[in-house]
Amino acid sequence: MSEPRAAIPRFFLYGEPPRDADERFLHVETIADRSRLYEWRIRPHAHRDLHQLLVIFTGAGEMQAETQRYAFHAPALLVAPAGVVHGFAFAPETEGYVVTLADSLLRDLAREEAAFKRLFQAPTCASLAADPTHTQELADTVPKLRRELVWQAPASGAAAVARLVTVLVSAVRALHEPAGLTSAATSARAALVARFREKVESHLRTGLSIAQYAKALSVTPARLRAACLEVTGKPPARVLEDRLLLEAKRNLTYTNMTVAETAYYLGFADPAYFSRFFSKNAGESPATFRKRMAR
Repeated sequence: MSEPRAAIPRFFLYGEPPRDADERFLHVETIADRSRLYEWRIRPHAHRDLHQLLVIFTGAGEMQAETQRYAFHAPALLVAPAGVVHGFAFAPETEGYVVTLADSLLRDLAREEAAFKRLFQAPTCASLAADPTHTQELADTVPKLRRELVWQAPASGAAAVARLVTVLVSAVRALHEPAGLTSAATSARAALVARFREKVESHLRTGLSIAQYAKALSVTPARLRAACLEVTGKPPARVLEDRLLLEAKRNLTYTNMTVAETAYYLGFADPAYFSRFFSKNAGESPATFRKRMAR
């Protein structure tokens, strides 16, 4: 199956060729370090296995996540999970930091605190103005984290992870993320849904049925359905349709593929069927959606 004529840009860090992140990859830079090179505009792109947390202390701008745009004013906290198409337009001389961490490192830390994983479940653009305490904690900790990453002091690696944990705790509390208690059964179903989503990501364009996904996960379709309903409130077919719709919107927004090319790229044998699928789930035709996003 051919690739799109103008694929969504994918970078390691913005402007750098894609590569696999080290399991413990952690990086901190100021907003200005990279944004000033691009006239304070980071165009829409994605990172395969890197999550980003942006802390804005002064300035303003706009965050684009998938097909949505969010204006922000300092102080603010922005979250860009791995795999999400995102971009930024910063006001010149905006001050703040970008914390980038590997998904594998996040998963390790989330074994001890599940709220860390929930922090990166969806793009976020949140004001920190309501409680200056959170802004001050981040202002104190993020520069120290950055310093540990460039020092050659003893135990700097352990110190960096400790600083990162403090940053993540501050972010979770700033967003008022409840700790929550889950049963073992609920955790098992959540793990099954997470595995299902991973399978969907790797087989999105192959047209697998829900029964085939269930077989690949070594569960019955009924068990997969029950888990999806409990965790997401949707049956597995709807979870799959939502992901297909998101990918369709990405390609209609960020590439120059025609509607028919988008349909074939996503595994639809008939562009007309794709248009009906899109219209039913998005509430407008692919052509109308593309024109609206272009405006």
